[in-house]
Amino acid sequence: IIVVLLFVFSGQHNNMRIVGCSEVDGEEMYGLDGEELWYADFANNKGVYPQPPFIDPFIYKKGIYEQAVQNQQVCKTNLGIALKGNKDVPLEFDPPSSPIMYPKDEVEDQQQNTLICYVTGFYPAPVNVSWTKNEQKVTVGPTINTPYPNKDGSFTQVSRLDFIPRQGDIYSCTVEHPALTEPLTQLWEVELKQQVGVGPAVFCGLGLTIGLLGVAAGTFFLIKGNECR
Repeated sequence: IIVVLLFVFSGQHNNMRIVGCSEVDGEEMYGLDGEELWYADFANNKGVYPQPPFIDPFIYKKGIYEQAVQNQQVCKTNLGIALKGNKDVPLEFDPPSSPIMYPKDEVEDQQQNTLICYVTGFYPAPVNVSWTKNEQKVTVGPTINTPYPNKDGSFTQVSRLDFIPRQGDIYSCTVEHPALTEPLTQLWEVELKQQVGVGPAVFCGLGLTIGLLGVAAGTFFLIKGNECR
């Protein structure tokens, strides 16, 4: 069970802050227009800026992680009160939609890329996402972002896996959630674009050139023959 405090400041942009906790876990995240800007990694005792390296960096106020730790204490106190007050209220569950898998960049042979598994529409958070490569479980490398709320009250999470494309490799991401009677699995197969050989293109071009020269030569002799009549 998780208690989530959601703060949304609307205007030209949608600025969001989430504070959440369960009996064994916690979350604090800042977002802007649907993108994560900062989140507290309580497992490693630090704050994380998940933005890509090509954007202009920015830093929140000093002590933001320490404040997040204090917020967790308040959240868990409120959680205990909520559990006592709602012990007979049945929980509502919404299952996630089928996960969507796609590569971050255009797939090229032997060029490192990132596979993305997009999961949305579920409540409560979080989901559990696992990966396989050629039916073998992948335990090193996958990452997953903190749950992000949708406007309808459900959540979205994105899991990522760095990989090197090789023709015919098959990857899968499997999603588990309490609202599901069985896990949802999506497959994705590496299909590299076949490069057209140089030989056929050269021969086609050469054949076309010779054909055009033949037409020109035939036209020339036809005209000369008519002049001799």
